[in-house]
Amino acid sequence: MWEDGNQSSLGEFILLGVSDWPQFELLLFVLILISYTMTLLGNTTIILVSSLDPHLHTPMYFFLSNLSFLDLCYTTSVGPQMLLNFRSTHKSISWAGCVAQLYIALSLGSTECLMLAIMAYDRYASICQPLRYTAIMSHRFCLQLAATAWLCSFGNSMLHTIRTMRLPRCGRNQIDSLFCEVPALLKLACVDTSANEAEVLASSVIILLVPLGFILMSYGYIGAAVLKISSAKGRIKAFNTCASHLAVVLLFYGTAISMYLQPPSSYSQHRGKIVSLFYTMVTPMLNPIIYTLRNKEVHGALQRKVLGRSPTTQWAQTLKLWLVAAL
Repeated sequence: MWEDGNQSSLGEFILLGVSDWPQFELLLFVLILISYTMTLLGNTTIILVSSLDPHLHTPMYFFLSNLSFLDLCYTTSVGPQMLLNFRSTHKSISWAGCVAQLYIALSLGSTECLMLAIMAYDRYASICQPLRYTAIMSHRFCLQLAATAWLCSFGNSMLHTIRTMRLPRCGRNQIDSLFCEVPALLKLACVDTSANEAEVLASSVIILLVPLGFILMSYGYIGAAVLKISSAKGRIKAFNTCASHLAVVLLFYGTAISMYLQPPSSYSQHRGKIVSLFYTMVTPMLNPIIYTLRNKEVHGALQRKVLGRSPTTQWAQTLKLWLVAAL
């Protein structure tokens, strides 16, 4: 149903990646391998610790576990393919593989946009409405928020994947990108893509700008509440925490906005390749460090549930060394 006749005869796409900069392929391979490994280790640790320690069975860590899980899936949807192509002379991906990568990466990226906004609301409720927090963020409401983010994102991405992959490409199969992504695929079309571009723009406003505005508003209220803290040390600590959260949020949204809130016709391949690395590989690596691994509650849980059980095991020692390096 989705196949373009010309594309089905070829059976694959060629991901050009940085083939025009071959001197950078080894460097990018090493950097992405390190980033991917840290993402797997950090996010897996958060999921395990949050599920094992009863002290972390709270709305905040429920959403953080969701974020860690989708970051694991997000980076895995593109990272291994990138690594393979960097060390291969034939940088191809099957048509079905490209469809799957496009849909999964787009869905998970959209889910992260909504999840970050939900997490900002949770922090707002916790800090600005402390007496009503447990009533506001009930277990049922948390499940409804998370389910809405996942279902809306996967449904919206299905529409864009179908519309993008059905465009005729007149035999073109060389994607000038690191992975299958909407702007790069629209550039291959040999027909007018104005309708597709309008749909991408409308979705980007809803998925990117609206949640970002909500996050900034939530942190504005949080900042006003922090200013009322009598202890100077407490204010500085709270502002440092908020600043680190906002830095990662702005890195993720800023790079995604620069990619999707522009017409694909003006899409810059070279800039797009670098920008895409930030929201697919860098922020998923930073999220567990910024949001969780700097948290004393998580340090205590790690000590109790992981490191404290068998501190002489190789796995525990490796994890401890990684945490020391990360923190």
